[in-house]
Amino acid sequence: MSPIHQRDHGRDTDIGGHVDAVLRASRVLVGIAASSIAAIEDAITVPQLRILVLIDTRGPLGLGAVAGALKVNPSNASRACDRLIRAGLLSRSVSPADRRSITVTLTGEGKALVDSVNDHRRAEIGNVLDKMSPRDRVRVADALADFAAAAGEPSGNSFLGLFWPD
Repeated sequence: MSPIHQRDHGRDTDIGGHVDAVLRASRVLVGIAASSIAAIEDAITVPQLRILVLIDTRGPLGLGAVAGALKVNPSNASRACDRLIRAGLLSRSVSPADRRSITVTLTGEGKALVDSVNDHRRAEIGNVLDKMSPRDRVRVADALADFAAAAGEPSGNSFLGLFWPD
């Protein structure tokens, strides 16, 4: 049987059709993400927001972990974090055990920025979900939770991971 058509609990499933449905939904989610970024685009860049989201969802991180998660050179991650530190959105601490080990943490201002983006997205997603029946909302939420888990996305309250997966 081709990878496009597989048996699932006794019924044929069309993976290609499922992919198309998810792509369609992703266009909606990307549109919501883009509109939430428009409100802050003068303050920081999209890659800088991605760093803030990463730290918001995972907690304080070393620069090497930031670079690894973003799949960038450590020096690029360091420069981006330095800009966020200068902007007052991140704070830096040095490990007393290893002075070469630097950890970055969200400041209150950085957390507020991420929260404002999340609040915008929650409102827009809520508007879409309000147009659906309660039963369909549960099905969508369960399916997206399964989808995110299959992709390795940690559970949490941030919708930003849908736009910037690791």
